Amino acid sequence: MDTTTAAEFYKERVAILSKELAHLKKASSRIAWIRLCVFIATAFAIYQLWGSGVVLLLCIALAGIAAFLFLLSLNTDNKKKQANMERLIYLNKEEIEILNHNYLHRETGEHFNIPTHAYANDLDIFGKASLYQYINRTTSEQGKQLLATHLLAAQPTAFIVQQQEAVKELATKPVWLQQFSAYGLSNIVTQATQKRINHWLQEKQTSFTWRGWQWLANIYTAITLTSFVLYITDVIPSNAFYLLTFIYFLFSFYQSKKIHATYLLLSKVVDEVATLWQQLDWLEKEPFENKYFNELKQGIQPNQQTSAATEILALKKILDRFDARLNVFAFYFLNSFLLWDTRQMLALIDWKKRNAGYVNKWFDAIAATEVTISLATLHYNQPMFCFPDISNQHFVFEGKAIGHLLIPAAKRVSNSFILVGTGKTALVTGSNMGGKSTFLRSVGVNTVLALMGSPVCAERFTISNIELMSSMRIADNLAESTSTFYAELKKLQTIIEAVKENRKVFILLDEILRGTNSLDRHTGSKALIKQLIQQHAVAIIATHDVELANMESNFPQAISNYHFDVQVANDELYFDYKLKDGICQSLNASILMRKIGIEMN
Repeated sequence: MDTTTAAEFYKERVAILSKELAHLKKASSRIAWIRLCVFIATAFAIYQLWGSGVVLLLCIALAGIAAFLFLLSLNTDNKKKQANMERLIYLNKEEIEILNHNYLHRETGEHFNIPTHAYANDLDIFGKASLYQYINRTTSEQGKQLLATHLLAAQPTAFIVQQQEAVKELATKPVWLQQFSAYGLSNIVTQATQKRINHWLQEKQTSFTWRGWQWLANIYTAITLTSFVLYITDVIPSNAFYLLTFIYFLFSFYQSKKIHATYLLLSKVVDEVATLWQQLDWLEKEPFENKYFNELKQGIQPNQQTSAATEILALKKILDRFDARLNVFAFYFLNSFLLWDTRQMLALIDWKKRNAGYVNKWFDAIAATEVTISLATLHYNQPMFCFPDISNQHFVFEGKAIGHLLIPAAKRVSNSFILVGTGKTALVTGSNMGGKSTFLRSVGVNTVLALMGSPVCAERFTISNIELMSSMRIADNLAESTSTFYAELKKLQTIIEAVKENRKVFILLDEILRGTNSLDRHTGSKALIKQLIQQHAVAIIATHDVELANMESNFPQAISNYHFDVQVANDELYFDYKLKDGICQSLNASILMRKIGIEMN
């Protein structure tokens, strides 16, 4: 990876791209002036040479039109380049903001949240100030969905290992991945477009199934154009030609009616198909060393003679030609004399036969690439984050300097932690605001990242491929008449059922049974811990109940105690947020209550 820091790289890119954008705008202005000069020169030449002969005037007019159209094409290309530069500048400025932890304006992914999910709510996977909001760099709806899916469930170990290698390599290509994202921003690829295309692919073809249609279209065109030539050479009279033209129109209109439904279905996907083509082309042309992307590229190639990008471009061109029907005069001439709609329909049918089995793979490839770009950008921005080792043994959790990536580095306090073996519970006691909940979330968030192939906020990290479950943030539900206590019981029931099913779960609990009285809470917590140990579960439990820590004497091989403490000086509290061995001896509730005016005797 380049030794240039991410912030320096993004600032340099903004400066370079801004200069290129300024050059493009100047070029656009020059083209506009040249276009005006061509128009004036053509008009002046025709004026001066008027009466010199029809052929000469026609040649001048055609040359002027050709030059004007050429310049118009140059300007269109220039505008596209300007738009691309503006998107790239936006992406780099956005990364600078994110590096400064200004990311709360970004998409939250709240619509992916599942209220009953095993850990999503507890770990702030979605929503304001969430993991999704911080790491997401996807542009397509498919990419966003896939990223959410990976955040909500651990991936197979083989996939994780391949994803890590892909992320490492992609992080060395920041310019490439930014351009991929810039293409994605040009016209957001949506699931609606994928559904439209799939609907068309799955439709049973009832018209134009006869194999001789292409042959018939060619003969038809030969007949219509021949009649046109005979008309302009006065071989056939006007009345006869007009009658023939009317017959041609009726026949072509009848055929076009059978095509109209397909046109309506596909007419709205052209812009997104163009994005898909740009991204696939960019992906296929880039050489990769990692197995993940090489297999991805092989899986989307229809055959040895063509590429995914070539095929999707062919579809775009067909749909572009279809749009000629939007011009009334073009529709009349092209269909009446060339069977234009029929020819495009035949091309679509042929395209469908070649590519029906690959379209969803192309959308999937874009989504997978965007997810990898998200993780690669995290790696590029945070090169000190490590890639975890995935242990085949159950259970292993070992992390050195584990931190929460959503806390700025200047404020972040990291902790090391080890938990190995089954039937183990780590009890974390401590005072209010001491860091217990943040520690649990640091463990949880990094576990989620590790099991999707991402780097994690730690110096070293090893974990088994497990199913993460938590009960940390419980809320009542007035609509369902659900109390906080009952809501927590439902969450704990889900965890207990998973344990009884011998699933390989890693459990994070924060202040369990808080909705009941202290005696019931202590009794219930104690019983739950015993049950977890007996059923070989693995858990980290944060609690204010120091009495629970005494269970270590009865289960010395199963329970280990840790704590966060607080220092008091001149009635002020000082937290170091460092995880320490043993039971917490200093609590701060009485000091806090005294500070708000409660008279403590």
